[in-house]
Amino acid sequence: MITDAQRIAHLRTTIRQHNHRYYVLDDPEIPDAEYDRLVRELQTLEADYPALVTPDSPTQRVAGQPRPEFQHVRHRLPMISLDNAMTDEQLAEFHQRVATTLGNSDPIRYTAEPKLDGLAVSLRYEKGILVQAATRGDGTTGEDVTHNARTIQTVPLRLLGEDWPEILEVRGEVYMTRSGFARINEHLQRNGQKPFANPRNAAAGSLRQLDARITARRPLVFCGYGWGELSVAPGENQYAMLQRLATWGIPVSEELQQVAGLDGCRDYFVALEQRRDALDYDIDGVVFKLDRLADQAQLGATTHHPRWAIARKFPAQEELTEVQAVEFQVGRTGAVTPVARLRPIQVGGVTVANATLHNLDEVIRKDVRVGDTVIVRRAGDVIPEILRVVSERRPAAARIVELPRQCPVCGADVIRPEGEAIARCSGGLYCPAQRREALKHFASRRAMNIEGLGERLIEQLVTLDWAREPADLYHLTLEQLAGLERMGAKSATNLLAALERSKSTTLARFIFALGIREVGEATAQALAACFDGMPAIMQAEEADFIQLIEGIGPVVAAHLVGFFAQEHNREAIERLLAVGIQWPLSVLPVSATPLAGKTIVITGTLSRPRDEIKDWLQRQGARVTGSLSKKTDYLLAGDAPGSKRDAAQALGVQIIDEADLAAMLE
Repeated sequence: MITDAQRIAHLRTTIRQHNHRYYVLDDPEIPDAEYDRLVRELQTLEADYPALVTPDSPTQRVAGQPRPEFQHVRHRLPMISLDNAMTDEQLAEFHQRVATTLGNSDPIRYTAEPKLDGLAVSLRYEKGILVQAATRGDGTTGEDVTHNARTIQTVPLRLLGEDWPEILEVRGEVYMTRSGFARINEHLQRNGQKPFANPRNAAAGSLRQLDARITARRPLVFCGYGWGELSVAPGENQYAMLQRLATWGIPVSEELQQVAGLDGCRDYFVALEQRRDALDYDIDGVVFKLDRLADQAQLGATTHHPRWAIARKFPAQEELTEVQAVEFQVGRTGAVTPVARLRPIQVGGVTVANATLHNLDEVIRKDVRVGDTVIVRRAGDVIPEILRVVSERRPAAARIVELPRQCPVCGADVIRPEGEAIARCSGGLYCPAQRREALKHFASRRAMNIEGLGERLIEQLVTLDWAREPADLYHLTLEQLAGLERMGAKSATNLLAALERSKSTTLARFIFALGIREVGEATAQALAACFDGMPAIMQAEEADFIQLIEGIGPVVAAHLVGFFAQEHNREAIERLLAVGIQWPLSVLPVSATPLAGKTIVITGTLSRPRDEIKDWLQRQGARVTGSLSKKTDYLLAGDAPGSKRDAAQALGVQIIDEADLAAMLE
């Protein structure tokens, strides 16, 4: 059985290792919440056994050691750390200790500001000129990062004004904004380099570069929150001194406020926590400091932290847990997405049992396996995600995640085209997971144009299991529809009439209505122009053959072949044709019409709805597009043609109206 002394020794060794990874290597192995728990456990045990406390315990000093590659800087005044309050009760205990020590019945004033998640830095100015920048290090000795700090745009090389003290040592945080972090990671991944785990690591790694040119390319920001050595007295209170720093050109937090009493602290904490996710930088809590400097001096400090300040921490957004399984879900568009089932854990104030893995490429990149210990992050309402695997804790029996070959919902083939990250179920017309989206697209204006069949009504039909696939829509009865929510006999009659009208369509519209991936209106028209009906299209089983059609590339061809290879899709199409969906067959071959192969753009108000004219032009073999280019043959212009008429004249495109069009076809 492990004794308390052995547990204390183990905790000290473990914390020292994590300190080294976090402060020196900029490569933390565990989330902050896990580290805080280890430290609190050690503090509790040392409080119970004071005889076991040693001078080199992590609780007795600031974590971190200067790296040997940098020159060392000895701080003239120690850069000690802050004590933490993890709960409202602990914040109240801090406030009570302060009030008891001061013996003051008046409301105690504090300065309040966000606890930035970056790297603590000290900037030394002499006669208004920046002469040195150093990291916190172990609190006594830090690293000289002057050359790198000079490249940060928010670090003034010369102070503004003239009333600054001859010696001014500013303490603050170097951090990276979230938007800057996203840009730098995108750049690293584009160049095949390993991305940073989080903005804090990115900031620390960027500031501690041996080559200052690398630091200069990183989007770093400095924010001051205090001071060290001063050649003159700083004044009477914390807030006023920080405002003076701002007048000298030192950035301070825009969220800096004075608050009164415990209630003021709590109100500030709650308000900032609610806005936390809207900020463009990471914070992990709020720092409260006694505002009167005389009160700060009266309370003093330990070797580890000042007694007049505390960091009220937010609930952890990152936690350690275990991947118990990986399942695949099918979305409304057929995307097959891996989801990690986790050992339930509290993250960000809620219980998290699932985390998104996005796609198989992401699973492979992060090397997530069933049985792994992982760091999970949840911020605001964002779906929890796995940041990374703690590979040192991987069990021998951890299982590699593999993409299923068949859809877990309908059993259709799962297809992942070459070069695409997302795998999809190919059972678009009959897969229950895709039913709502398939029906919504089928009924849309540019597809079968079923007036009155909106998203809310489709939702009811699917819930009642009256519409499993598009053909079921044409078997609905007046009695069924009239009994639905917000549907009377008249609305039901109108919908049945719209369904009947939709049976007379065009082949291009019907192909588009099937919802085949990446088959838009232009591709549907190209297929309709090259095949004499659906049977011929469904029998075209070779992607190489389909690619011969102008405008269809290998990716779209693969989607077409994959869709029609599914027997369920073919059967669903046959059932649609069986209910009477049809389209007119041209007496004259499309290739013989004057508009065959011509590219036409429509603009302005015409005598008929634009969709109707577009369908008619496409039946004549024309290709109707939305944008002009030198390859456009005609601009069909109606009333109020707008800027497209000017653009057509500039490009030399022939402009025609409806009368010109009729004359061409006579």
